[in-house]
Amino acid sequence: MEYKTVGKTGIKVSSLCFGTMSFGGNADKETSKAMFKRTREAGINFYDCANMYSKGIAEEILGECIADCRDEIVLTSKVYFPTSDDVNARGLSRRHIMLEVENTLRRLKTDRLDFYFVHKFDPDTPMEETLRALDDLQTQGKILYPAVSNWAAWQIAKALGISAKEQLARFELIQPMYNLVKRQAEVEILPLAQSEQLGVITYSPLGGGLLTGKYGVNKRPDQGRLVDQANYTERYRDEMNFEVAERFTSFANEMGVHPATLAVSWVMSHPSITAPIIGARNVAQLEYSLAALDIQMTSEMRKTISNLSITPSPATDRTEELL
Repeated sequence: MEYKTVGKTGIKVSSLCFGTMSFGGNADKETSKAMFKRTREAGINFYDCANMYSKGIAEEILGECIADCRDEIVLTSKVYFPTSDDVNARGLSRRHIMLEVENTLRRLKTDRLDFYFVHKFDPDTPMEETLRALDDLQTQGKILYPAVSNWAAWQIAKALGISAKEQLARFELIQPMYNLVKRQAEVEILPLAQSEQLGVITYSPLGGGLLTGKYGVNKRPDQGRLVDQANYTERYRDEMNFEVAERFTSFANEMGVHPATLAVSWVMSHPSITAPIIGARNVAQLEYSLAALDIQMTSEMRKTISNLSITPSPATDRTEELL
């Protein structure tokens, strides 16, 4: 296992991060603990969670998993999405953040989070309000560093400017979506991270299952996120995505590598990325992602794979600059 430093924090993390969204949902407690054990055997020390995963059950299971190794684990969780029907039990207000961090710490059975993500942009709360609440949590020792997921580059850049001006704790880790068919992060988010020395952990390296060999132009499984979950169906509904998946699967088969393994390896190879977040429903499925550690992704191979999908236009839309 290779270990990388998260931005300017000095914290070293495994080059794969394990996401626990399946804990208490698609994976029961026994399966979740088996996957945790396998990731530790593989050398992973970086675990991502959120207060909304399985309505808090994922944090509870993860808390049991890390009980005897907490100080060896780099731990994250998130806040934003509704936690009840109460009108204030959502968003990035100081009130919601302060209440939810306590619930998260209790479920995880720990006294601090290494990174605490704001899970989505909140148009109803001024950034200054959110950033000052996160700064207070860092001062209290309940979080070590603020982090951000699902924000646009301009929003992250604006927040960094506010933090610098007001001398508040800044975001040190970002979490965008990134995979072979969802490459928008390449345009501004990843360059921003490189410029400002931010750590980057990316989610959905398999495109919700799209890049696992189960999908193609005229190929669909009986079940799966892209079939069963409306948000994933909408996210990947463009037919071009299935054409890319089919080309990618054929390429992986020619190489003699499982598509899931190659998809994770391709994400890992981007120079701005600290670690892709991998997840699974069971240990057998997990092995395909862990196998990415054994792939030597050359620059030529990365370029060939990248050419299987559409490279997004630069931020200026001057496509001639891609030549």
